[in-house]
Amino acid sequence: MTTLAATAGAASAFPGTFSIGSFRQQTVRVGLIGANGMGWSNLNSILKVPGVQCTALCDVDANVLNKRSEELKARGITPKLYAKHEDLLADGNVDAVIIGTPDHWHCLHLIDACAAGKDVYVEKPLGNSIVECNAMVAAAAKYGRVVQVGQWQRSQQHFRDAMDFVHSGKLGKIRLVKAWAYQGWMKSIPVKPDGPVPQGVDYDRWLGPAKQRPFNPNRFHFEFRWFWDYAGGLMTDWGVHMLDFALIGMKATTPKSIMATGGKFAYPDDAAETPDTLTTVYEFDDFTVQWEHANGIDGGPYGRNHGTAFIGNFGTLVVDRGGWEVIPEGDRMEAVPLQERQDNGLDMHTANFIDVVRSRKLDALHAPITAGAHIAIFSQMGNIAYRTGEKIYWDAQKGQFSSREANKLLAAEYHNGYKIPR
Repeated sequence: MTTLAATAGAASAFPGTFSIGSFRQQTVRVGLIGANGMGWSNLNSILKVPGVQCTALCDVDANVLNKRSEELKARGITPKLYAKHEDLLADGNVDAVIIGTPDHWHCLHLIDACAAGKDVYVEKPLGNSIVECNAMVAAAAKYGRVVQVGQWQRSQQHFRDAMDFVHSGKLGKIRLVKAWAYQGWMKSIPVKPDGPVPQGVDYDRWLGPAKQRPFNPNRFHFEFRWFWDYAGGLMTDWGVHMLDFALIGMKATTPKSIMATGGKFAYPDDAAETPDTLTTVYEFDDFTVQWEHANGIDGGPYGRNHGTAFIGNFGTLVVDRGGWEVIPEGDRMEAVPLQERQDNGLDMHTANFIDVVRSRKLDALHAPITAGAHIAIFSQMGNIAYRTGEKIYWDAQKGQFSSREANKLLAAEYHNGYKIPR
């Protein structure tokens, strides 16, 4: 079994090159699976790259599919429309696919795409369980496909500059790294009754491997991320972004232990299952990484609603999507004023993907599948610690935990005739 340790190399460092736009001559025909939300944002970004064409769209919601088709037609783009991803993957006019479906579908869609000979840009988190992530890494390697994970901050220069400063040693000994997401705009999910499946929605296909349940609007489209059947809440939604840089900055791989506490403290009676408040601590040999998240409030550490902070003996570096700065510890070092973001991370990221599709130089990917798997597994560990209520320990050689209860959560349960890829 591929383990967390085996995927760690690409997670702890950026690729050696940082260039885009070198390979413009080859037309790349792209299909989109999951045309709502970030899938649509990713497609619009990738179409800015010269020589990229959208030739196919797929969605289980005909309302979304038709809406996006009309929007593209208004721009002179007429893709083929598909209700089933298998049909899109059989289309010979598709070279690469974007996967923008809910988390519980990522694994099956990616493995099917790789087997069909397509390169893949897949939304984060890579997989919805540790077993899925390992299977996805194996599939990409088996079929020799280019896979970029949608952790687009890895393509932003200011994040790279911040990591260079952390690695310089100027902060002194770093004893604690904090990563967080305080999301004030994510409010309570009011309880709603089950109801009829909306017209035009293939609900059985939307469920896919998830447990069969009556249709409920709270579990559909964006809100799916607050239910364990389909996703992992803010820990996997934002944790994969912020914790990724915690590991890159510390050149860290496997934690010794993980413990977590939290719950539905803000909205105890709403419809969501995942915790609206969570603190997770990852133990390493001589430092700890701490994750915090909170729905409904923006008052995060250092006055930022998201970020990663490296706390050293001489000072603290704080970085988020807007920029980075260094706050000195007294007079032990000079402050570094805010270094603001200068680029569009998503556009840089999709352009990097297309460059590698053309060049086949996998080492140039900014977020290769091994990096996406590493941080998705790392975030899943935090959720597993929370769900078991235990301090858990990872055995990298065996690819499992020391806890029987934790090992029950290594794989997501598959239903409706779907099988977990091995």
